[in-house]
Amino acid sequence: MDIPNFLILLSTYNGEKYLAEQINSLLSQKGVNLHILIRDDGSRDTTLSVIQTYMNRYPQIIRCLEGQNVGAKCSFFELIEFAAGLHEHYDYFAFCDQDDVWKENKLSRAAELLSKEDPNKPLMYCSSTQMVDSDLHALNVWPRSPRKALTVYNALVENVAVGCTTVLNGKGLETLTSSLPCHRNQVIMHDWWAYLGISTLGRVIFDSEPFILYRQHSSNVLGGQTDNWITKWRKRFKRYFKGQNHYILSTQAKEFLACFKSELDHETLRDIEDFIKGTSGNLLRRVSYALRTPFYRQSRADHGILKLIIILGKV
Repeated sequence: MDIPNFLILLSTYNGEKYLAEQINSLLSQKGVNLHILIRDDGSRDTTLSVIQTYMNRYPQIIRCLEGQNVGAKCSFFELIEFAAGLHEHYDYFAFCDQDDVWKENKLSRAAELLSKEDPNKPLMYCSSTQMVDSDLHALNVWPRSPRKALTVYNALVENVAVGCTTVLNGKGLETLTSSLPCHRNQVIMHDWWAYLGISTLGRVIFDSEPFILYRQHSSNVLGGQTDNWITKWRKRFKRYFKGQNHYILSTQAKEFLACFKSELDHETLRDIEDFIKGTSGNLLRRVSYALRTPFYRQSRADHGILKLIIILGKV
């Protein structure tokens, strides 16, 4: 069996504290060939110095693009776009955050599971993570294995793919880059977009075994999954009543249609269009749609919240 070739897409921003530990874990991956493509998102600390040190040691493996600060989402989209012309040179493409630690068989595990599928089909691997504190002490495993199918009917309304665990095959990357979103502010996050695209046009594989130490610390751009359920729901309601999450699902659905409408089968196209219409109509239409929507979230509680926000007209 040939050794799989990986391109790791790593976005950095003011990551001097943990970046070396992460890069060391990437370089320690077993059973794969890899290159690391870094995009620095306008760091103002010593992140670029750390990267330069590793580039000097591993000039054939590590490359860095220096960019302006556009935020994690757009930084990853720029990496995805840059990688578009490279999909013939690599078997797999892996998203990577700057502050985690990967177990040495993370990539070989992804390659093992993806290699069992049809390589001509868009494929995506994602997994649970071993959440740890800033000193890598174990917290809990998150997320748990999804209970329901990983299809567009979940991906349009919920993201189960943790970006730092995500691996795409060449066809998966090609699918995403064939029609990148023109309005990236309409996209919730790059990993959600990948989950939505591949679950619709290909196949998503979820691995319940964690191969990444997902560090939780005060400087995380995203995180917070260590909260207990009371704190978690309090934060959700606070964000909702501040209007932070209003219309994000329908807005992303519209952008997805703009990109991939011609690629969708009749049933999927009809159901997404019904979602957009049903969630934006009058109260009677919204209630009717909430009762019959084919879209679902994984947990019963989250699915109930979905129906509620449809009725409230804030999807």
